Amino acid sequence: MSMNQPAYDADEIQVLEGLEAVRKRPGMYIGSTSARGLHHLVWEVVDNSIDEALAGYCDQIDVTIHEDNSITVVDNGRGIPVSEQAKMKKSALEVVMTVLHAGGKFGGGGYKVSGGLHGVGISVVNALSSKVVVTVKRDGHVYRQEYQRGVPQYDVKVIGDTEETGTTTTFYPDSEIFTETTEYDYNTLLTRIRELAFLNKGIGLRITDERTGVSNSFHYEGGIKEYVQYLNSKREVLHEQPIYVEGQRESIQVEVALQYNDSYAENIYSFANNINTHEGGTHESGFKSALTRVVNDYARKTGIIKDNNSNLTGDDVREGLTAIISVKIPEPQFEGQTKTKLGNSEVRGIVESLFAEKLQEFLIENPSTSRRVLDKALQASRAREAARKAREMTRRKSVLEVSSLPGKLADCSSKDASISELYIVEGDSAGGSAKQGRDRHFQAILPLRGKILNVEKARLDRILSNAEIRAMITALGTGIGDDFDIEKARYHKVIIMTDADVDGAHIRTLLLTFFYRYMRKIIEAGYVYIAQPPLFKVERNKTVRYAGSEAERDAIIREFGENAKVNVQRYKGLGEMNATQLWETTMDPESRSMLKVSIGDAMLADTMFDTLMGDNVEPRREFIQENARYVKNLDV
Repeated sequence: MSMNQPAYDADEIQVLEGLEAVRKRPGMYIGSTSARGLHHLVWEVVDNSIDEALAGYCDQIDVTIHEDNSITVVDNGRGIPVSEQAKMKKSALEVVMTVLHAGGKFGGGGYKVSGGLHGVGISVVNALSSKVVVTVKRDGHVYRQEYQRGVPQYDVKVIGDTEETGTTTTFYPDSEIFTETTEYDYNTLLTRIRELAFLNKGIGLRITDERTGVSNSFHYEGGIKEYVQYLNSKREVLHEQPIYVEGQRESIQVEVALQYNDSYAENIYSFANNINTHEGGTHESGFKSALTRVVNDYARKTGIIKDNNSNLTGDDVREGLTAIISVKIPEPQFEGQTKTKLGNSEVRGIVESLFAEKLQEFLIENPSTSRRVLDKALQASRAREAARKAREMTRRKSVLEVSSLPGKLADCSSKDASISELYIVEGDSAGGSAKQGRDRHFQAILPLRGKILNVEKARLDRILSNAEIRAMITALGTGIGDDFDIEKARYHKVIIMTDADVDGAHIRTLLLTFFYRYMRKIIEAGYVYIAQPPLFKVERNKTVRYAGSEAERDAIIREFGENAKVNVQRYKGLGEMNATQLWETTMDPESRSMLKVSIGDAMLADTMFDTLMGDNVEPRREFIQENARYVKNLDV
């Protein structure tokens, strides 16, 4: 970048408070000291570079994972100021690196908009690293300072001359703090870096993993417009070009991109200053109300809806919609449980009016696309009415009214949901064993016959007419869709128990797809688990051991001794185990192992369900070809 830039100097660096508490209570600053907190360190450093990019002074950011799991972030921004900061009488670089909440983000002088996760700053990264080295290029020189656990090892010094500008930060996460792991996951970093490239059009981001030699570069001139196309890449779209809106009012920048596809799911992702606002907020509600209002107005003007009382609902007009809403705000206010809900009241009106204006223009100028979108919304409206009638059949009148529970459910005697477990079991024979082997006090069994409906290929009315799905909804007690209420869940553990073969995996995916699409909150609450029945029974004399993998089986055989006579039984399905074996291996809380299902990255999960369960065959074939080499055992 050129050196003729506006002043960004030491006096813009403000100091708010000291750094001592960070090492004592790291969780307060980075959320946790698990893998999530470890990756948070990278985002704090990258966010500083993104801030430079948002201000217009940086267009390339490189992230490198070194073989020892240290990280280097390089940008070509203006470089952190190095001259003396008036209040502290130290180099501004040292202040930024060693004082909590010191930076150009506070006070408005340095940056109009800051993308920092919650602005705790790079000093937190310094405090939680065993070593940090920062190199700054600015004012014709190269400056350097090194720190150990937050303490500077020498004053900022000049180590060379340069015409370039920018900042290079290398940090080594401290294993005293990150006791669980200091190993970086390439895919976690890759996903967020791709997301940042989409959200900040025109900026180049590159990630390199020196441990494996893998590298990926991202640069999207189309920004979130390309993001929507990426998310819809495995779906049939109703219009090739996404609708894109961009504008600025009262120093608030707004970008919206949306594209309809032929699925029945609604996928809206909103961001404020590059932070994924999972819980929505004022920007999302402004977008939704504008979309519903404008589509209804257009439908009336064109005579598609004639009756004044029959409005399309928000759900109708959002069916099959993929949308990204991104706002950049000088002073964002975050609320909600996880501080990922935008609260700025003025944002709603700005997003609503900007988006409504552009959407009206689009609908008028593209009548054939508008007609396809409206037809889809009208079909959704008819299906909604049918679904409402079907939903009445699955609604439980009260938690205590057992008469409305499905006949095939063997319920538990406990009415305390926090200890109650529901096993959803594949097949009647396994269901029989599970019913005999369970602890009746807190374990309920619901056997499923065959494969449930693939919800990716059906609307809610058809889904609710499926007997197996209706039985599940009724047993769970939460209701579905608009009626969903997590407080009414009758079990706080919902355990999917299927055979360890291809059919079992398919049924498991169908069930997870259903929960993900229509009861996502039970996954988010951590209620959904996958049982891990053993694959092998290894017996010597009267000693019986169970193994969940071939490696475990071989280890047990070695333990028994080379010349010992060992019988190995391979379980093809749950039905081959008697009630006692099923209890001991898979259902006894003292000895069982289960996988908890988490949403993780909702967007990746969403595209994965499309790949595996959607109508489009080609992406599924590609996925199978790419991943076939990872399959060790395939029972067909």
